[in-house]
Amino acid sequence: MKDTCFLFAGQGSQYPGMGRELLELFPRTEQILKAGSDILGFDLKKACFEYDAEALSQTEVSQPAILAVSLISWEALRTLELEPAACAGHSLGEYAAMTAAGMISLEDAFRLIKARAHAMGLCARTQDGAMCAVMADAEEIEKVCAETEGFVTPVNYNSPAQTVVAGERTAVEALMETFAGLGKRCVRLAVSAAFHTKLMEPAAAELREAAAKVSFRQPEIPFYSNVTGALLTDCADMPGYLARHLVSPVRFVEELRAIQSAGCVRYVECGPGKVLTGLVRKTLEDVQPFNVENAKTFEKLRSAL
Repeated sequence: MKDTCFLFAGQGSQYPGMGRELLELFPRTEQILKAGSDILGFDLKKACFEYDAEALSQTEVSQPAILAVSLISWEALRTLELEPAACAGHSLGEYAAMTAAGMISLEDAFRLIKARAHAMGLCARTQDGAMCAVMADAEEIEKVCAETEGFVTPVNYNSPAQTVVAGERTAVEALMETFAGLGKRCVRLAVSAAFHTKLMEPAAAELREAAAKVSFRQPEIPFYSNVTGALLTDCADMPGYLARHLVSPVRFVEELRAIQSAGCVRYVECGPGKVLTGLVRKTLEDVQPFNVENAKTFEKLRSAL
């Protein structure tokens, strides 16, 4: 029965040593690291296993490293009797989801991420942006954003109780002061750019050019979109889609609800961390969330099947 959705996490989920245990369990997945290393021009296996947290957090390293570990997890999961009914990713995670869904080759996934990480890193170094997570109702957050001087806007609708905002640093700081006065918790994210906003338009233009050189195919597994919060049905202009994705909010709450409406009851997060597993728990009822990032979590899922 096709009732399983595979989820792929975004930037920020990385940690030193990620993927090591799954690689030991499934040695053939090392070809993912080798393919990435050849395209990126640095040793991806060394980055995942030996870099410290600071070195691994650099955009040009973390994005391809997370992609690689997410796909190692996906390949491990393919050994189980799970019939995928849907693939979805959170921001960066859409590239692993596209690969799993058969929309792009492994090599093209790394080519796209190389271009995306470079463009976003350059944008981050040339702007004074910021992001923060706000623990409040989305409508209230939208209202405060509109009333705050300067540019700040919701960018990640993560769960009914948490939305990430991004924009000019001074505007984000002002918004945080407002919510502190309302007794609402805010958490500043460790980034120096306003991802998924109009401030990323230079990066989006660069990514579109790179994506124009890639061959895209129709998904073999239903692919759900951050941009629309629904099933992606029009794949005619994927370079344009990926450019829009970089400057558009991540509508993850809508996306999860659409996937549940399509009949998915099991949600398996592939790759480092369990951020998306937590968001599933906070957003959906009567579902079975899992994450697979190491030997223990792989065995836990296998035992539950």
